[in-house]
Amino acid sequence: MTHVLVPLAQGCEELEAVTITDLLVRAGIKVTTCGLDDQPVKASRGTTIIPDTSIDKVQHMSFDLIALPGGLPGADHLRDNKQLQSLIKKQVSDNKYVAAICAAPKALALAGVLEGKTATAYPGVLAALENNNIYISEKAVEIDGKVITSRGPGTAMDFALSLIELLEGKQKREEVDKQLVR
Repeated sequence: MTHVLVPLAQGCEELEAVTITDLLVRAGIKVTTCGLDDQPVKASRGTTIIPDTSIDKVQHMSFDLIALPGGLPGADHLRDNKQLQSLIKKQVSDNKYVAAICAAPKALALAGVLEGKTATAYPGVLAALENNNIYISEKAVEIDGKVITSRGPGTAMDFALSLIELLEGKQKREEVDKQLVR
């Protein structure tokens, strides 16, 4: 079974975190959410989310995809977490998918994942990094090899559906999309 890790930082964007998790589960994908500590996560708009586990407990696990929800200050916490940075680098060295939405691509940038890649993010996030080796796109979802990025809360469904298609195929994406009645 396909297994995805969704790290949840204090101040994450709840719409993105829940949309990613919900749609992947609808596709029959096993999703594990982890907090950066062992506390409930207070999201950016005040919603409390209880992660399945903590980042300490997933360090030696293998995932088909790591998907980072954005939001502030959540994306900064993801970027600054050494354990998550290690997981991201291992994921890339294992030639597996990494994904980030909104401000979270900054965590991928710090890990060196976006070097020479085309990526998108919340407007201004990537430009503020002053990294000339990232090609900035304004598409809702950008896929460059095993790196998937997206713009923000309004693109969360398209982002999650793109992840489903990459992991489980176009037919599964269409099946889940149809259930959403959009």
